Amino acid sequence: MVSVSGIRGRVGRTFTPELAAGLAASFGAFMSRGSRGPIVVGRDSRTSGPMFARAVFAGLESVGVDVIDVGVVPTPTILLAVRHHGAAGGIGVTASHNPAEWNALKLVSEEGIFLDDERSKAFRAQLTGQDPARATWDALGTVREDRAAWSRHLGKILALPQIDVEKIRARRLHVAVDCVHGAGGPPVAELLDRLGCQVDAIGMEPDGRFPRDPEPTAKNLADLCALTKRSGAQVGLAIDPDADRLSLVDEQGRTLGEDLTLALASAAVLKRTPGPVVTNLSTSQVVEDVARAHGATVFRAPVGEVNVARRMQREHAVVGGEGNGGVILPALHHTRDAPLAVALILQHLADEGVTVSAAAKKWPAYKIVKEKVTFPRQALGAGYAALEGDLRAETKDESDGLRLAWPTRKAWLHVRPSGTEPVVRLIAESADESDAKDLVTRAARVLAGVA
Repeated sequence: MVSVSGIRGRVGRTFTPELAAGLAASFGAFMSRGSRGPIVVGRDSRTSGPMFARAVFAGLESVGVDVIDVGVVPTPTILLAVRHHGAAGGIGVTASHNPAEWNALKLVSEEGIFLDDERSKAFRAQLTGQDPARATWDALGTVREDRAAWSRHLGKILALPQIDVEKIRARRLHVAVDCVHGAGGPPVAELLDRLGCQVDAIGMEPDGRFPRDPEPTAKNLADLCALTKRSGAQVGLAIDPDADRLSLVDEQGRTLGEDLTLALASAAVLKRTPGPVVTNLSTSQVVEDVARAHGATVFRAPVGEVNVARRMQREHAVVGGEGNGGVILPALHHTRDAPLAVALILQHLADEGVTVSAAAKKWPAYKIVKEKVTFPRQALGAGYAALEGDLRAETKDESDGLRLAWPTRKAWLHVRPSGTEPVVRLIAESADESDAKDLVTRAARVLAGVA
């Protein structure tokens, strides 16, 4: 599967070391045009990671590109290391929240963000052309290690003006955490120690043997919910395998939903740093409620981390991210960062002096309903027109599929084609769950009439 963030597949089936080496060689040649900078490579904890990392090293070396190996680290650490080293780009060997049988290459620009749509299309065009020229024996690339990448990342988080380390330490917060045996285990443990937290934890050994579906969604967090309630922790933190997403559990062992991560993190930032907020078209409107309370404006971007990052750059946003638990703070960098999100959530709890459930109850509660329907891509235009005519929304956005909204009743519907399968995704939100369900049901019925 090829998307704006990279190339992924099942290990030993569609995704092989041979493929990884070839992709890395092409990427190295593509990114080193006009530059002799190195490529930073890091990975998550998957058991296939060492094999694919070695293949990536070989591919890059074969086209004369030097490699800086940062080892097993959170994906945002890789992106920060690209900027630190003035590298030509980076590669993250990680399939993020996918199950253990998957792996992938995430491709990073010299800016320390993922390739945007324009660069991604240009790279894919190169892949369909000739194999890149290989270096001769005396011009091969070299590999050197950098094992200080996470330490630098941690230092930058603790030095942020949005983080008051002493205030958090004074609260002596009791935290439960589940890193699902991903790359976030040791880094998150060190961060929590530096912030003076009492910690009860599961899944901290980065061995890549995920005991459950590793995506930090509510249905996958039963063990963390039980641990949080049993231990008396004030908050539960669920981190995905490459540590760019954070999901929350309250002190009663109840999941709070991934959208609330960005909302509460934004409250911590906006308290100290006023300015615009950017999120994607499918993120909960609770982010708008938080922004409004702080006198801030929210801008919406197409789904996809790099799309949000680019809009944040244009709007000079002070915080942003996605409703999947991904938080972006430009004061650090323009990428989703779970360790950063942990620090911001703890900062918010320290600021408010309340439980995480009380922090959540300060804001309106919404229900999101998601569905997908089979629909021919060539009929999308007619489908969108039919939806507009039938649903008669108060506002619309056509930058990523079709988003219809009814601000007066606090409801919206986002309809967009999947990037990986021949379906259309339907996402609706409302303060009334039945209203959200009705929007999805009605939209599916309208699309069925067009198909």
